[in-house]
Formats: sequence, structure tokens, C-alpha cells
Amino acid sequence: MSVNLTVVGCSPAWPNPGGAQSGYLLDGPGRLLLDCGPGVLAKLREQEPWPTVDAIAITHWHLDHWGDLVPWVWGGTLGPGARVPQPELWVPPEGRELLSSIGGRLGRPDMFEVAFELHEYVDGEPFEAAGFEITPHRVLHYDLLAFGFRASANGTVVGSSGDSGPSQSLVAVARDADLFVCEATLLAPNPEGGTRGHLAAEDAAEHAEQANAKRLLLTQRPFERPLADSYEQVRDGQVLEL
Repeated sequence: MSVNLTVVGCSPAWPNPGGAQSGYLLDGPGRLLLDCGPGVLAKLREQEPWPTVDAIAITHWHLDHWGDLVPWVWGGTLGPGARVPQPELWVPPEGRELLSSIGGRLGRPDMFEVAFELHEYVDGEPFEAAGFEITPHRVLHYDLLAFGFRASANGTVVGSSGDSGPSQSLVAVARDADLFVCEATLLAPNPEGGTRGHLAAEDAAEHAEQANAKRLLLTQRPFERPLADSYEQVRDGQVLEL
């Protein structure tokens, strides 16, 4: 059985024209959505009345990686999603408390637990979701708690960086992976100064080479920052059979 990856959205912190922010759908034993940024739910609804995913896993709490969980709650409890089995939602450590706090300000503290089957993962400990084994590795993203994911099923391994500066954890995420989806937001290594939070294309390529990843796809690239032809870049709606 093959594994397919659909790039639902791949914009950086600001959306590219017509684009959605981070969302990567893995179809294999089940359907697993990695991140759920603004615009992702609308893109998924172009394909079916309400997304039938088995699990969602969130890398970190910057809005462009999780923001569409909020409208998912409304549609999943009050709209067409009420007739669809609720997906598992896997969040970083202490995420349950954070979502309860956010829910208390937006509606009710348990709104996310009503809409999803909520779980917290632990750094370095594999968990199973939608038939995939997922290992979260903490990565460098300023001072924020953030993770990359290594997802495997049917003999296929996909590494996803989330948002990260240079980190040996990314090498672990991508080690011998069939596909490494890695953000490359920056024009050049470390123009921000201080603690790193993102990568340039050169950084991503170096990590992929160290990891011996079979294929590198760059993501979260601003429209205003074109890439050299030597790099392969994802696009919204792209489907890859792995």
C-alpha cells in the first residue's frame, strides 16, 4: 500500500497569493493531517463536504500552523462536521491546558475536547495516529516549544520540519527518509540575528544531505522570494505518491 502526500497549504507566516498556510495530508493506512493553518479547512472542503481525516498533529502554536482548528471546532460541532467522526488531535506538551485557556476566551474551555479526541505527545516518544507511527523531535524555533515530525507507514518515511532553525533534531527527523518536507523561509542563513527560528534553502539542503534523505521538498517559501532552479519547491494542491 502506497502513501500519498497532498500539500493542502504551504504559505509562510503571511499567505502567498491565493494560498493556504501549513497543512500536509498523508494518505496511507488512514488520513493524517500535519498542521492545520489558516485556509487549510477551506481547501479540504473543496474536495468533500467536510474533511474525513482520522488524525491531526500540530507541530507548534504559531497561528499559521494551527489557526484553522478554531473554525474546525465550529463546523465540527455545529455544522456539517457534526455528522463526521471526530478526528484525534495530537498537540505539544501542555497543549491541552493551552487549548482550554483559548477556548475559555472564544467560547467554552472544553470546546476543543468536544470537537476532537485530544492527546498530548512527548518529545522523542513515538505515537500512533491514523495508522502512522509518528516521532516528534523538538527543534529550534526561537524560544518556542516546537517540533518536527517523522511519520512512517507501509515502509515509507516522511520527515516534516515544522518551523525550525538549524538543528541536529532535523537530521533525526529526516534520517534516510523517502521525503523530507522542509521549510525554507529565509533568503539567506541567519539574517534575523540572535536565536534562529527559520531556515534558508542552503540550510535545508545541508540538513537533508546530512540525513541522507532521498528527496527534499522546500516549503513555506514566500512568493516574493523565488528559489533557484536547483531546488524543488512544493505548491498548494500538489499530490505526491511515495
